[in-house]
Amino acid sequence: MNEPGGHALRARVVLLAGPSGSGKTHLAERSGLPLLDLDHFYKDGDDPSAPRHPTLGIVDWDDPQAWDADATLAALAAICRDGGADVPVYDIAHDGRVGTRRFDIDGHRAFVGTGIFAAELVTAAREQGLLADAVVVRRSRLKNFLRRLTRDIVERRKPPRTLVRRGLALLRAEPSVVARQIALGCRPCNREGTLAALRAAGGR
Repeated sequence: MNEPGGHALRARVVLLAGPSGSGKTHLAERSGLPLLDLDHFYKDGDDPSAPRHPTLGIVDWDDPQAWDADATLAALAAICRDGGADVPVYDIAHDGRVGTRRFDIDGHRAFVGTGIFAAELVTAAREQGLLADAVVVRRSRLKNFLRRLTRDIVERRKPPRTLVRRGLALLRAEPSVVARQIALGCRPCNREGTLAALRAAGGR
């Protein structure tokens, strides 16, 4: 594989988008491809450029401005070119990065970059020759709400009342979120179609 300019690439990325709670991580894990969670590229909560939620008084995790798109794209490019990179570890409960870890593709020809903002990088990744595919997972809004709320409470991401209020807001906003991700270049797939696309990108 070659990127523009003739430089060899070891792999390309499948950008996997979808609303919070839609099962992106589970599907990526089932595909057998290396999984990079792009949500770890959130900005720190004390970053002055991080937007605040107008009513909850916390960082608005659902605003793309809360996420470092430039750093994410640079990491994807390094992984595609070199086969690995050091990536951040983010803890939402602490509103910040708590360390780094090494991510490697281990010889795979594709890997999955998944997160609620994955669609924001589709155009840039395609222009740089990094993109294998771009998919948005479509599933029942109610199922997404229940899955998201259960996960966030179990992980103690924020107080339960905050999580319920945020979850209801996301439930209402979900159609527009999916529409935006499609407009940014992701093709909509149900869960079975998403899994098939991931496996195809990996040559399985």
